[in-house]
Amino acid sequence: MNRRHRRAAAAATAVCALTVLAALVPAASVQAAPAPTPSRSGAAEQQPERSLEQVRAEIEDLYRQAAAATDAYNLAEERAGKQSAEVARLSQAIVAGQARIEQLKQRAGAAARAQYRNGGIPDEARLVLTDDPDLFLDGAGRLVQGLKATRDLLAELEQQQTDLQTYTHDAGTEWNRLEQHRAAQEKARKRIQEKIAAAEKLESRLEAEERKRLRELERQAQQRSQTAWLDSGVLKDVDRAAGPQGRKAIAFATAQTGKPYVWGAEGPDSYDCSGLTQSAWAAAGRAIPRTSQEQWRLLPRVPVKDMRPGDLIIYYADATHVALYIGDGLMVHAPRPGRDVTVAGAGSMPILGVVRPDM
Repeated sequence: MNRRHRRAAAAATAVCALTVLAALVPAASVQAAPAPTPSRSGAAEQQPERSLEQVRAEIEDLYRQAAAATDAYNLAEERAGKQSAEVARLSQAIVAGQARIEQLKQRAGAAARAQYRNGGIPDEARLVLTDDPDLFLDGAGRLVQGLKATRDLLAELEQQQTDLQTYTHDAGTEWNRLEQHRAAQEKARKRIQEKIAAAEKLESRLEAEERKRLRELERQAQQRSQTAWLDSGVLKDVDRAAGPQGRKAIAFATAQTGKPYVWGAEGPDSYDCSGLTQSAWAAAGRAIPRTSQEQWRLLPRVPVKDMRPGDLIIYYADATHVALYIGDGLMVHAPRPGRDVTVAGAGSMPILGVVRPDM
């Protein structure tokens, strides 16, 4: 066999070997790395549960952060509203002050023109030159009145000018505050939207069955917290009746059940947590602060053992959630985005304290 024939035979042998190897490799790979068989051990079954619980905790934390940002948004909105009203009031005062100064200037000009028509002789000189005693006395009285009127005119003009400067300065200050509150409001708005979007994205990744289990995990966590709270004996002495205004607040709040939570909402179609409690007490004839943090800071506090229906329960260490206590260990609240106003266990979340709007 010559060299060319040997090379051709070797090449043919190599091609055949490669073809056989290519056919064998996939089969060998499958045999070397078989598909995992789901384990039926208890530990393997619990792993998805723990993973879903972690997702639940993360979603809850995101919504808590959104609630804190909502309080910041509501507070900034409330302050911006007050600042806007103050700027409008000061603007009206400035316009009125300018008009009054113009009137006073016209009166001063009229007095100057009258003196000019009298030959430019001051009233004091004219009085000295008269020989008639009656005319002198009459003129003296009118002179005193005229001097007082002039002094009063000049004093009012000076005061109006001072007030106008103050109003202008104050309006500038209030406008700067208004802009700061609007900036804070917009910052809080973005933070709320980011946190809610992140929570919704997490939940959207779950299958329908997982979302059901997530709701069940949420319910179980709240139930455990409520049971522990009741078992502590905290309601042992809580048997007080609601006051007249408290009953009205409860009637209003419970009538809102089923309406959606919307951050920044104050009704009538949707609410956030403090929007619901503020609206309930407004319906009862009592104005209270807008945010849960301000409600905690400014309203009279009572011990949990002394609470009664109609009181507000403040939740979490940063006072970022609030509900209306309705008695029998229950409260009504607007929970969070994606949930509706509902009645739940008063101890289903960590309680910071209790405040009473009608104390």
